[in-house]
Amino acid sequence: QVQLVESGGGPVQSGESLRLSCTSSLTLKYYAIGWFRQAPGKESEGIYCISSWPGSSTLYTDSVRGRFLASRKNVKNTVFLHMNNLKSEDTAIYYCGKRPVDGKKCASLTSRDYDYFGRGTQVTVSS
Repeated sequence: QVQLVESGGGPVQSGESLRLSCTSSLTLKYYAIGWFRQAPGKESEGIYCISSWPGSSTLYTDSVRGRFLASRKNVKNTVFLHMNNLKSEDTAIYYCGKRPVDGKKCASLTSRDYDYFGRGTQVTVSS
């Protein structure tokens, strides 16, 4: 059974940073990995994607441009989302998703283009 597990969330103050991690029962370097978030009362939003290794292309939304960055550490089978200068509007449940095996590039941040997701980790930013 495919599992993705997120960690690293928590409560922070506005302007602070967090690093989220996504690990899996799969070898993540073979898949493009996306990060999504769902704020209270809002629909899920795709915010960042990093292509499969050895590529490093990314796709991200304007709302996180210049503040968030995804990276991989293959030896730990982990994809990170580095979140800097957090704002109250970043408060959400963050979860990672994987693209199908034939989707090695980040052509989309739409959840229907990803086939497995983790359960998420809560990020709460207080102003």
